[in-house]
Amino acid sequence: MSSSRLGLRLAVCLLNISEARRKYIVENVAKAALLKKNGQKHPEVSVLNVFSDQGYNRSVITIAASVAELGNSVLAACLEAFQSIDMEVQEGIHPCLGAVDLIPIYPLSGVGVEECGAVARNLAENLVQRVPGCSVFLFGEADLPEKRTLVQRRKQLGWFTRRDFSALKPDLGVAPARRCGLTGSQHRR
Repeated sequence: MSSSRLGLRLAVCLLNISEARRKYIVENVAKAALLKKNGQKHPEVSVLNVFSDQGYNRSVITIAASVAELGNSVLAACLEAFQSIDMEVQEGIHPCLGAVDLIPIYPLSGVGVEECGAVARNLAENLVQRVPGCSVFLFGEADLPEKRTLVQRRKQLGWFTRRDFSALKPDLGVAPARRCGLTGSQHRR
């Protein structure tokens, strides 16, 4: 029986962080996604995959959860990443703007793209409130009303040529702090 017929409302986040060389940091970020505030494993959250590229110094952590829990789970992972990754010393060949570089959210079952966009936007708002110096640019369904694509935003931000992002104006938060960099939050189709 399919998950949608069971009434499950599932989404996934492919959390991109600017760290791969220090395995313990990547593992701590992934573990943070799995735990409730009381430190117990959350039954509705799974880390499906962790892909790390040493040369790029970038990891993608695939987090799946009920749509109701995904935002909190990804927020916990992001808080751990921001605490552990300093963009002032980060090195890697992959163009990146932030310690938490991208937070793409995809529907899996029983969830629409608009709801994933709302989860992404809510997560971005929580990040800028909880992390001093955090700033976020939005795209996809989270970028209302424009819904600009990642390609459009990358061009606007000078993604592939910029390392000094302090002059950028984020959609949410203050001017990007060097330690945090700039984070992209959105829904992907």
